[in-house]
Amino acid sequence: MKNEFVVFICAFGIISFTACKGPGQKGAPVVPPTPVNTVEAQQASAIYYDTYPATVVALNNVELRAQVSGFITGIFFKEGEVVQKGKTLYEIDRRKYEAAARQAEAGILSARANFNRAQKDMDRYQRLAEQDAIARQTLDNAVATLETNRSQLAAAEASMLAARTDLDYSLIKAPFTGRIGISLVKLGAQVSPGTTLLNTISSENPIAVDFVVNETEISRFVGMQNKKGVGMDSTFRLQLPDGSFYKHAGKIIAIDRGVDNQTGTIKIRIEFENPADELKDGMSCVLNVLNDLSGERLIIPYKAVVEQMGEFFVFVARDSIATQHKIKLGPKLKDQVVVMDGIQAGDKVITEGFQRLRDSGKIQIGIPPQQGK
Repeated sequence: MKNEFVVFICAFGIISFTACKGPGQKGAPVVPPTPVNTVEAQQASAIYYDTYPATVVALNNVELRAQVSGFITGIFFKEGEVVQKGKTLYEIDRRKYEAAARQAEAGILSARANFNRAQKDMDRYQRLAEQDAIARQTLDNAVATLETNRSQLAAAEASMLAARTDLDYSLIKAPFTGRIGISLVKLGAQVSPGTTLLNTISSENPIAVDFVVNETEISRFVGMQNKKGVGMDSTFRLQLPDGSFYKHAGKIIAIDRGVDNQTGTIKIRIEFENPADELKDGMSCVLNVLNDLSGERLIIPYKAVVEQMGEFFVFVARDSIATQHKIKLGPKLKDQVVVMDGIQAGDKVITEGFQRLRDSGKIQIGIPPQQGK
């Protein structure tokens, strides 16, 4: 009787367990597919630039300094205006230099008169000597006197040249057409030769932009310089301090002679037209240089990219399966990014819902509205 009771209890337990499972429940529960949205990877025009800090520099920039001493007696320009080559800008008191020039002229006249007299004496003594009418020593003295007077005439001419040079230096003129700055001296100021800075004049059209690149990029820019037409389009774009872009294109005109061994960089100069005087000498700006990889590239939304341990991945939809692909990124273009390797044009890249995915996970295209928000 006891054994029958045990069998009855076991049978009742089995029946109870089976009843708890309920109809249709067999093994582990099935995970539903993950809702996702996709975008097709496409070939598109990818134009992007490398940026370099740059400085605007005048192609001609000259400090005006006095070459003779004296007081400023005239200023003949308006500060900040464009002056033409040869225009008189400053006058230094000329009276003593005019007097020195006149004195030098008188010295030349006297020296020339002495030379002419000595020449005639020597000619006359030469004829007499041929007739043995005078002593040979008399002729020799006449020749020596002529040579002395010749030297004195040359010295007088040199003094005249120096006096005229000082007189010319008393007028400071524009060495080229350019814009002159604010005067550093006023009327009546005393100036000294070579030390007193009067003003600075610089050319403004065309104008240049200087920037430095790493020595590893030298061959790239040498190639640009040697290739005709480079820079006359959109290769070089200049961004001004206010963030706007300069409307004129530039071209390479010079690559410095050598690399700075302290920084490993080299200076490059780009020339720009500057008809409206928008670019000023010394202005800071950003030079945008067209990247060599610009062109038709594979582009996807940047939000589809997953970064893991410094590597980048995307999920690609294959029917109802999501496969993970390691990719190599190019430049970012606003909300898009260039993909250099890892996927192909036409691949359906998952842009939403991949946060819950694993490689080879099941997916359902199209996120319901309440989940997509």
